[in-house]
Amino acid sequence: MTTRIARTIAIAAGAALFASGVLAADLPPLAKKDRYKVGFAQMESNNPWRIAETKSFHDTADTCGWDLIATDAAGSAAKQVADVDSMIAQGIDVLFLPPREEKPLVPAVMKARAAGIPTFLVDRSVDPNVVKAGTHFVAFLGSDFVDQGRRVAEWTLENFPGDTGIIVELEGTTGSSPANDRKKGFDDVMAMHDNMTIVASQSGDFARDLGRQVMETLLQAHPEVNIVYAHNDEMAIGAIQALELAGRKPGGDVLVVSIDGTRDALQAIIDGKMGVTVESSPFFGPLACETMMRYVNGETIEPWVKVEDRIFTKANAADHIDEAY
Repeated sequence: MTTRIARTIAIAAGAALFASGVLAADLPPLAKKDRYKVGFAQMESNNPWRIAETKSFHDTADTCGWDLIATDAAGSAAKQVADVDSMIAQGIDVLFLPPREEKPLVPAVMKARAAGIPTFLVDRSVDPNVVKAGTHFVAFLGSDFVDQGRRVAEWTLENFPGDTGIIVELEGTTGSSPANDRKKGFDDVMAMHDNMTIVASQSGDFARDLGRQVMETLLQAHPEVNIVYAHNDEMAIGAIQALELAGRKPGGDVLVVSIDGTRDALQAIIDGKMGVTVESSPFFGPLACETMMRYVNGETIEPWVKVEDRIFTKANAADHIDEAY
C-alpha cells in the first residue's frame, strides 16, 4: 500500500472517529532520523510579524534537519485547511500550524492527527472545547495572551496622566485566540476601575490600514477618546496615523498602548507617540526545533510550551530596537 493511499484511509477513519466523538489518547510517534519533512502552514504574510515568523522557520530548517514545506493561506481559514490537506498528501512527518481562527482550523488538526502526524500549534490555538493538547495535537507553543492584555491594562492604569479614561479598543482577527484573550485580559482589569470606560471595541483584523480606517470612524463617534488599546502594533501604528490626521496628539492628549514589540512600535515609543508595547515574539523556529527534538527523544511535552514576553517602554525601547523586526 502506498503512503498516500494509507494516509487517505487514515484520514477517512479519523473523520469517522471524530464524528463519533472518539479518538485515541496516544499521540503519533516521531522516529529518530537525519532529516524530517516538516510542514509549516502560515496563515498570511501581510504584516511584519508574520513575515518574521515564516523567516524564522526557514532560517531554522537547515540547522534542525528539516525539509521544510511552507505555505501561505493569504488570510483564508479555508485555504489554510486545504494547505494542511496538501501537506498530509505530500507525506510530512510533522506539522507546525498557526491557526488563523479557533473553530475553522479544527478540521486541519483532526485530519493531521488521524493521518498519524504529530502537530504543534504555534502562536495561536484552536477551540479548546473540541481539541486537546496531548490528545489531538502535541502542544501549543506561544505566549499568554490574557496576561499580555492584563499587563498593558496595568501599565495604562499606572501611567495614564488623566483622571478619567475614555478607551477605544482595536481588536484583532475575530475568532482568533490572541484577539479573544488579549481582549479578556485588558477588559477584565479595566472593568474593576470606575474611572475607565471602554466606549467602543471593533476589529481591525490585526492590519495597519484597517486599524487606521476603524480608528478614523471611531474618532468621529467618540472624539473624546484619550486612550487607544490596540491588540497589535500594526493597528496601533494605523491608529496613530488616524489620530494625527484628525489633529490629535498621540502620546500627548491620547495614550496609545499595544502588543507585539515591532521595530515601528519601539520607534513610536522612542518618538513619544506610544506608551507601551508588550512583546509577542515571532521567532518560533528555534523553539519549534527544540520542542520537536524533545518529542523525538521521547520526552513528555507540556501542553503549553510558554513563551516569556518582555515589556517595552520609554525606559528601554532604544536598547532593544536594533533586535526588533
